[in-house]
Amino acid sequence: MAVEAALLAAELQQLLVSRNETVAVAESLTGGMVAAELTAVPGASKVLRGSVTAYATEIKHSVLGVDGTLLAERGAVDPEVARQMALGVRRLLGADWGIATTGVAGPDPQDGQPVGTVFVAVAGPGGGTPLGPGRQSFAGPGEEITEPDEPTGRTGPEHGKVAALRLNGDRTEIRMESVRSVLGLLVSELTGNARAQDTEQNGGN
Repeated sequence: MAVEAALLAAELQQLLVSRNETVAVAESLTGGMVAAELTAVPGASKVLRGSVTAYATEIKHSVLGVDGTLLAERGAVDPEVARQMALGVRRLLGADWGIATTGVAGPDPQDGQPVGTVFVAVAGPGGGTPLGPGRQSFAGPGEEITEPDEPTGRTGPEHGKVAALRLNGDRTEIRMESVRSVLGLLVSELTGNARAQDTEQNGGN
């Protein structure tokens, strides 16, 4: 599993370099493991803006801008929390893409969710420039939002995507699979965008 995550990290770096884009990471249950995989690849500084390990629930709100009412009502293990973490770290660190992990690695359930419940998320541009930091509106699945990009006044659509996981194994295995899954989600998003752009350039053939 560790080798697979390393291969995904290397592929992700190549994709981001080819697009001249960057990524930022927000982690909860993985506790810095995603950032560690990315920085293990030589040349990571070309693409990685930084990371936030928001292990405590209040840090998700105060640093990443996750809605406080959402956290109070649903807890930290929730798909919308994952999406807002990804959107928040993207804005906070000024990256083109944000990725996030939140879930229950064990040994005990959390927020009413069983061990192995994990949500991983990716947030990225929807055809415009990244939004500035400190914005508090978040898009749902497949939706876009547009807000002023301070201080230039430009606008930038933004979207988020979440994958729900039900993982088996011990604490270490759940955390490693979460790393692999969030890296794979962004790789899939980038390669899917590339295919769509290629189709458009070739007249839809």
